[in-house]
Amino acid sequence: MIQIYNCIDRLDLYQWNKLTETSSNTSFFQTKECYDFYASLSFMEPFVFAVSENNILKGVVVGYIQKDGGRLKQFFSRRAIVPGGALLANDISEEALKSLLLFCKKELASKAIYIEFRNYNDYSLFRPVFESVGFDYKAHLNFHVNCVSEDVVKKNLGNSRKRDIRTSLRDGAEIVGDPTLQEVETYYGILSGLYRTRVKTPLFPFEFFSKLYKEHFCKFLLIRLKGEIIGGTVCVILKKRVMYEWFACGLDGKFKNIYPSTLATWSGIKYATDHGIPLFDMMGAGKPDEGYGVRDFKAKFGGKLVEHGRFLCVIQPLLFHIGKLGVKLLKARK
Repeated sequence: MIQIYNCIDRLDLYQWNKLTETSSNTSFFQTKECYDFYASLSFMEPFVFAVSENNILKGVVVGYIQKDGGRLKQFFSRRAIVPGGALLANDISEEALKSLLLFCKKELASKAIYIEFRNYNDYSLFRPVFESVGFDYKAHLNFHVNCVSEDVVKKNLGNSRKRDIRTSLRDGAEIVGDPTLQEVETYYGILSGLYRTRVKTPLFPFEFFSKLYKEHFCKFLLIRLKGEIIGGTVCVILKKRVMYEWFACGLDGKFKNIYPSTLATWSGIKYATDHGIPLFDMMGAGKPDEGYGVRDFKAKFGGKLVEHGRFLCVIQPLLFHIGKLGVKLLKARK
């Protein structure tokens, strides 16, 4: 018997935790801890759906509704994001997965223009089921860095990255593993500037980072030079299995022989290696058919280029195309 759940209170938490331990496509973003973090934020509208077969949990979908700007812009930018992709049992039936995905579409139809599963694992076995219920596969790249040992990390690291790390540390930059909240706020200012001038997409408000700062599963690794924060990385950890680089930035080009963005990402890779976390996930490297400077930057850390893609379901096509055009126009104006 297949049963669908749309309320956190009805889920068997023991089974949820067990599924995160046994599924081959587990990610931090599909855990109860992540859902609870989303739910703690005043601006976030999280959701969780699940499916069981014969009273055994087989699939969980954790995500949030995201909107941008004022009332009009929010109306045209409403989307349901599922970071990491669905948490699925290796033996979930096609019928159960279909039921879960169709329920997602039904429940989110009035709240979002589209649903996007951003996969951090290989979902190729499940792709036909997603496509059968209206999800299109979109190619998207990522890098996975092998952190099983220091020797492996150093062997794979590009020579230019080694040089930049060495000169940055030699000339006074330092990695701060226990920053103050005030330093995190300074870092947020740098990150906000990057999103405003280069990324040109909205960044979560500071509340997101101030609350994340207090969580045991998160690690802020900031870069300091002469007492000032000049960059850093924000990572979350899945039970000593994977470390995810959620945000990273630095004031590159402002200081001679100092490469804060390189040192920031390196600090995350080093932390994973030193703490027995075998995989460092760089959380995205763009579309394969488009030039992407960030991909070139990430490639030199020696990670494996993977394509796990995304599953996109447009619920309201007209609003989707209007919103897409609007985003392009806004980016062009900035």
